[in-house]
Amino acid sequence: MSTPTHFNKKKIVVFASGSGTNAENIIKFFKKSSDASVVAVFSNKRSAKVLKRAHDLNVKALHFDRDALYNSYDVLHILEDLSPDLIVLAGFMWIFPEDILKQFPGKIVNIHPALLPKYGGKGMYGMNVHKAIIENKEKESGISIHFVNENYDEGEVIFQAKTNISEEDTPETLAAKIHKLEYKHFPEIIQQLLQKKNK
Repeated sequence: MSTPTHFNKKKIVVFASGSGTNAENIIKFFKKSSDASVVAVFSNKRSAKVLKRAHDLNVKALHFDRDALYNSYDVLHILEDLSPDLIVLAGFMWIFPEDILKQFPGKIVNIHPALLPKYGGKGMYGMNVHKAIIENKEKESGISIHFVNENYDEGEVIFQAKTNISEEDTPETLAAKIHKLEYKHFPEIIQQLLQKKNK
C-alpha cells in the first residue's frame, strides 16, 4: 500500500499586513506541490485584503491584535499547534516577538524590497523604500530574503536578486520591477529552504 502524498507535507505559515499579493503567489505556487503547502495566513489588520485572498484559496485566515502577539501568547500557542516547518513574513509590518523567535529558530524568513543592508530598518517598507532609492539616484535595487531576528531587517541574508534602475524610473515603476523579482524568487527560495530541512 503506497503512502499518501500528503503524509509528510511540509507546512508553511504566512504573516502579512496588507494586500497579500506575495502571500497569494506563495499559496498558488505550493498548491501545485506535493511536498509543501500553506496551512494558514495571519494578519494584524482585520481589513487586510490578504485575509480574503487566503479565504478564497481555501487557506485558514486568522486575524490577531497586538496583545495576542506580544502579551497573551495566543499567536505563539496557535503556531505551536500548527507546528509549521517555515514561517514566512510577506509584507508583515510588526517586529517579531522574542518568544516566537526562540520557539522557531532558523524557521522564520522575511522578504525586503531592497538590497540589504541598504534601505533597511524601521519605516523602510513598500513605497518608502522605492522613493528613497529613486531620490538617492541609485543605479540598482532588488530584493533580499533573510532570516528574521529581533531587529528589523538585520537577520542573515539568504538570497538577493538585483534589477537595474534607469533615469526614467519612478518609485512606481521600480516597485513593479521589484514585485516581479519577489513573485519569481520568493516561492523558489522557500521551497529550497524546506528541501534543505529534509536533508
